[in-house]
Amino acid sequence: MNIVLYLTVVVVWGASWLAIKFQVDAVPPDLSVLYRFALAAALILLWAGLSRQRLRFSARAHGMMALMGLFMFSTNYLLFYAATATGMTTGLVAVLFSTAVIMNLVNERFWLGRAMDLRVIAAAALGLAGIVTVFWRDIIAFGADEPRSLAVLLCVAGACSFSFGNMVSARLQTQGLPVVPTAGIAMVYGVGVVLLYVLVTGRAFVFDTSIEFLGGLVFLAVFGSVVAFGAYLTLLGRIGAARASYATVLFPLIALGLSTLFEGYQWTPSALAGVAMILAGNIIVLTRPSAARRTAIEPEVG
Repeated sequence: MNIVLYLTVVVVWGASWLAIKFQVDAVPPDLSVLYRFALAAALILLWAGLSRQRLRFSARAHGMMALMGLFMFSTNYLLFYAATATGMTTGLVAVLFSTAVIMNLVNERFWLGRAMDLRVIAAAALGLAGIVTVFWRDIIAFGADEPRSLAVLLCVAGACSFSFGNMVSARLQTQGLPVVPTAGIAMVYGVGVVLLYVLVTGRAFVFDTSIEFLGGLVFLAVFGSVVAFGAYLTLLGRIGAARASYATVLFPLIALGLSTLFEGYQWTPSALAGVAMILAGNIIVLTRPSAARRTAIEPEVG
């Protein structure tokens, strides 16, 4: 069922914010990304091989998978982690990452020739307004000096990169290529990009064997990358990038819930109002005007 895929993405990626925190405290962010996707790629390709899925593709298909790896599994993470290193709060990162839903609407029109759905546009606007309302304190506290302005630009560039990766994956699926093997191979290309970045910057390779780091690494690789990305990319092919990417607006709420439990996040009236706006946008984006009682995310037959 597509609704299960959607909820999987929201819950797992929402929980990933807390898991990432255990990573970057002990190991530089670029190495954390490298270890995460190296493990995830190995697991996906092992799974694909054992289940006898197709692993041989044309050179053209490999070129597109390389682009997918560049945009979705390397560049966007490096940009967001670089922004976080400037002191930007995870709340503001969530706000800026959520702009991917707008970028997907535009990119679907120009990359895939799909008409822009006014309901999705309205839902995206409402959801983004809710995200801004929830994290308004982070936004006004951030300031506008040069390093922080650069951090905002890095996040916007990261969201653009993620959206471009969405378009490449959607194009691969329209050509009938399977989701799991192409994602695994794309991750290999993404790992290559991150490895090249690490080598060029002269980063010394370090690793942490603490339970916190290893637990976070396993969670991010297995659930955050293999499970959630598999669910997201499958959903992207079924309901389109614009609707699938609305998960990027919803999953920060999961992160806030975990922050309430583990980091003492204090809820305010404006935060509650923002949550209501996000949920309202979610209802709009996942329902069809022609059948008010049916959701746009329908169960598969069988």
